Amino acid sequence: MPAPATNNSRADGGHGQLKDSRGYRGRVEILLFVIGVVLLVVGLAVSIALHELGHLWPAKRFGVRVGQYMIGFGPTLWSRRRGETEYGVKAIPLGGYISMAGMYPPSPKQQAAMASGQRTGRAGGGFFATMVQDARAANDETMTGDDDQRVFYRLPVWKRVVIMLGGPIMNLLFAIVLFTILLSGIGLQTATTTVASLAECVPSYSGAACEAGDPQPPSVAAGLQPGDVILSIDGTPVSEFTEAAAIVEVSAGEQLTLVVDRDGQQLTLTATPAAVIRPPGAEDGAADAAEVGFLGFRPTVEFVRQPIWAGPQAAVENVGAVAGIIWQLPVKVWDTAVTLVTGDERDPNGPLSVVGAGVIAGEVAAADAPIVNRVSGLIALLASLNIALFVFNLIPLLPLDGGHVVVALWDGIKRVFARLTGRPEPKPVDAAKLVPVTFVVVIGLIAMGAVLILADLVNPVSIF
Repeated sequence: MPAPATNNSRADGGHGQLKDSRGYRGRVEILLFVIGVVLLVVGLAVSIALHELGHLWPAKRFGVRVGQYMIGFGPTLWSRRRGETEYGVKAIPLGGYISMAGMYPPSPKQQAAMASGQRTGRAGGGFFATMVQDARAANDETMTGDDDQRVFYRLPVWKRVVIMLGGPIMNLLFAIVLFTILLSGIGLQTATTTVASLAECVPSYSGAACEAGDPQPPSVAAGLQPGDVILSIDGTPVSEFTEAAAIVEVSAGEQLTLVVDRDGQQLTLTATPAAVIRPPGAEDGAADAAEVGFLGFRPTVEFVRQPIWAGPQAAVENVGAVAGIIWQLPVKVWDTAVTLVTGDERDPNGPLSVVGAGVIAGEVAAADAPIVNRVSGLIALLASLNIALFVFNLIPLLPLDGGHVVVALWDGIKRVFARLTGRPEPKPVDAAKLVPVTFVVVIGLIAMGAVLILADLVNPVSIF
């Protein structure tokens, strides 16, 4: 029959459009996810570039010969030489380096061999001794002669410390700039005292749905309207919803005077908050049920710009939080490895690899939220990564910047002690002897990174 056939045809067409719509949304979400990951990679590359610039600028300022400034590892994608320094980008954007002349002082045997034009050969004594010699040989290639003064190890202690701290400090400064843009430029998402809407009733308990017979809320009886801005309650100025809610909650059954701004005019209203029961564990985490005041309006959520010092303050607070994680990094990585076996949920505040950070960036970019919320999320993530780079590089172990700082300070202590005791000036501390320790640290970092990457692929942390 014609009519039913026509109806079925329309129904099938509707299902087809629904499937197409879902498919389109799915493709858009995938595209946004990829964009989020790409933005994070670009932001990470900028962070690494700034870190290495923090080393490069003082090194050149202090006269050290810098052979290379590279962003990334692996094969070189692009490079250009300007003066004595080669600047370039490599294929794997997971780090970077500058090559400074004379990171280690040459050994006496090598100095004699270099003076005579002979090759020193490979060291005896096994794997680690060979590793030390290879490090010396690579280091010697950066020097043009024994009398070269433009080498790192000849600098005063304070200049070496400045060079090595320059990288982490650049990450800290970049994080401060990002947090300042986030908090003082975009603003902090805050529930304000502007009325968005009024409640429909006084519920039987806090958070319950309205039922037939529930009384109207005090906000309606008081004459509040959407768009009103509550300026004060009983003479106490309020600028955030939390301030207004704190007064209302302790004023059940008591008449309150509300001063509101309505279209530029100030009005005075009176309202008596109703008493409702807040279940245990709701909002403030209280163990027992409590009776609280209920006025009955929902606040407008806006981005409120914070004072200019909010960015540096947030950066300092994040440094403390990240330092707490770094201090327990081996334990937390072990806990993460356990979740790989047991399938338990990971600690959302635990460490992440670059892969995990990329997943979160993709989720933020693809989230069903206003664009300003997504931009804020990506900025916050990049700022947090720079805080992590700052704290991590201060760990006093080679090959990290903190390890080089410790070597420089130890050299300075030896020199001061020699002066105080009237002894000859000691030879520079030979950090090349610590190359085996560096090797062990690198292997440990690679192992922890592999565990985190695997966990981020198999058992990822999600912001949702």
